[in-house]
This record gives sequence, C-alpha cells and structure tokens, in this order.
Amino acid sequence: MAAKVLILLGTKKGVFIAESSDGRQTWTLRGPFCEMWPMNHVVGDPATGAIYGAGGNEWFGPAIWKSTDLGESWSHSSAGLAYAAGEEPVKSGSSVAVRNGSVFAGVQPAGLFRSDDGGVNWSHIEGLQKHPSREHWNPGGAGLILHSIVTHPEDPDQIWIGISSAGVFYTADGGKTWEPRNRGTRADFMPEGMNYPEYGQCVHNVVMAAGMPDRLYQQNHCGMYRSDDGGVEWQSIENGLPSDFGFPVAAHPRDPDTLYLLPLNGAAEGRFVPDAKAAVWRSRDGGQTWKDLREGLPQESAYFGVLRQAMATDRMDPAGVYFGTSGGALFASNDEGDSWSMVAEHLPAILSVETLVVDG
Repeated sequence: MAAKVLILLGTKKGVFIAESSDGRQTWTLRGPFCEMWPMNHVVGDPATGAIYGAGGNEWFGPAIWKSTDLGESWSHSSAGLAYAAGEEPVKSGSSVAVRNGSVFAGVQPAGLFRSDDGGVNWSHIEGLQKHPSREHWNPGGAGLILHSIVTHPEDPDQIWIGISSAGVFYTADGGKTWEPRNRGTRADFMPEGMNYPEYGQCVHNVVMAAGMPDRLYQQNHCGMYRSDDGGVEWQSIENGLPSDFGFPVAAHPRDPDTLYLLPLNGAAEGRFVPDAKAAVWRSRDGGQTWKDLREGLPQESAYFGVLRQAMATDRMDPAGVYFGTSGGALFASNDEGDSWSMVAEHLPAILSVETLVVDG
C-alpha cells in the first residue's frame, strides 16, 4: 500500500493540510481547521499519527491543538499552560515537538512546557526560566519566543532549544538545569567587541542532522552555522551563500551532510529572496559548498519571505522538500530540491511547514 504524505501548514488563519497518495505527483488541500486560530507551528507524531498545533495570540490566549484522525476533527487544551500568578502571562503557543510519548510546547514569552498525557495537561519546565540570564533576554521582531525544540533521539534528558533573541540553550537533565550554547555565533547588532556574547544572539532556527545527534545546524540573524559537538562550539558555514541572513533550515532525513536553506536578502533590506528571484540552497557536504536550486521557482518579482519554521523535508526516498511563503504559496519538490512545483497559493501567511508520512 502506497504511503500517504501530508504537508502540515500552520497559518495566520488556522491549519491547512496538503495530502498526496500517488507518490507526491498531485496534491489535495484541506482546511482551514482549528477555528481559524493563528497557528504558529504544526507537527505530526510518526509513532501515532496524531497531529499537534501550537497556536493562539493575546486575543485567543494560548492552546495546543490535537487531531487523532489526520485533521478531520480537533480538540485543544491550555490546562497548565501558564506561568505562576504575578508573572507575565503566556500569550501563545509558538512551537511543539513530540518525543517518546511526551509532547513539548514552546511559548511566548519564552518558556517550555511538557505534557505526558497527549497534550491534555501541561507542566512548566521551570529550570529554563530560572537561568541567571533570564532577566537579560530581549524579544526579537516576532516577540520573545521559544521556537526551536530539538530532542535527542536516544537520551530523553537531552534537549536543545532556540529563543529569539536569547540564543541556544541545552539541558542534559530533562530541563532542571540549562546552559547557553552560543560560542562562535555572532551578534553583529551588539557594540563592537561584544558581538560574541554567551547569550543574547537572535537564533532563527536549529535542527539536528540525521543519525548524528551531536551535529546541529543553525540559521542565525547573523550567519549560518554548524556544530559537531552538540552546540558547544559553532563554525560558520555561510561561505558561498548570497546572504548571511534568513530564517528556515531543514535537514535531510537520512544524510547528515545534506541540508537546505532559503536565504533572504538581509535584515534591513526587505527580508525577501535575494534579487526577488526564488532559490533554495542545498549543501551535500555539511555546509562546505552550496548549490542554488531554482527550477520551477519564480525568477522575477518574487518579493516574498519564508519564516523560521516554514521549510521541511519528508522521509521518503528521494526526500521531498517543502516551503511556504509569507504570501501564502506552498512549493514542493519530490526530488530532493532539483525541481519544484507550486502546490497551493493564496493561503493565509504560512508560519510553519512540517510533514507526516502514514500508511495509505
């Protein structure tokens, strides 16, 4: 039976799902779901087929949505998704990750919560908030959000998170204690001589390489980086790219040396694709060299951006690669980025793209 591939889209007006059951040749689109709440990040659990979405804003409040029937019906919960009385309230869910039966949620203002009952009840992982640098965390352009949650595939106590704009933090004890892991990453917006701080960088996205838990890739406000020691040290890999600025990075599902970026023209230059010509950039050697992939992508008047969680791969062979734009277009490649087609257009602004592969 052929596998069914789902592209899960978080948008400013609910969740949409693009679905293919013919080898990713054609796609059908469903949605919007989740009562058209702003949905910042939507992921699927490959072990159970459940779909989780982090959403809300200051008007709706925070909640984590869940579907157990591939998006046909949804429920949501915010039980426990709150800070202690007197603290700044949680405004929204900003990210979600699933690992070994546990669900993790990042929120705004930056914090991390955990559920062990499928997203019904949540508990605050307080160790992160107690880090001595907390009083110095400042919001990025989208607010003070915890947007990247990277879990170790074998050790449940190891977690990496990314906060804009505080940086990357790591725990080896399930969240009781945390340490910043930003050595080698720049913060060019800092005064000269202070632009390599221990914390305070505006990390945009962090992903783990397939089969190599100690290898991490990071797109930062100020550069593109790789770490081969779990973030203890970062090395720049932006040589050959058209810009040191962008938001998304996606790892290949099997090859730890292959990754995908979608650079933008700069933080102060409009934040759209360079020269208004769309390209995904692929490296096959861990970021030493890069190739621009343009076939099927618009090469004129493309003034769109792609946000930090809006690019993903699937686990098929060859791997699929997908990204969604600020203008509501969804692009897909079924040949590891060599060629592209547009799956959907005129959607609300796409905030996240993830995939789920299930039996057909």
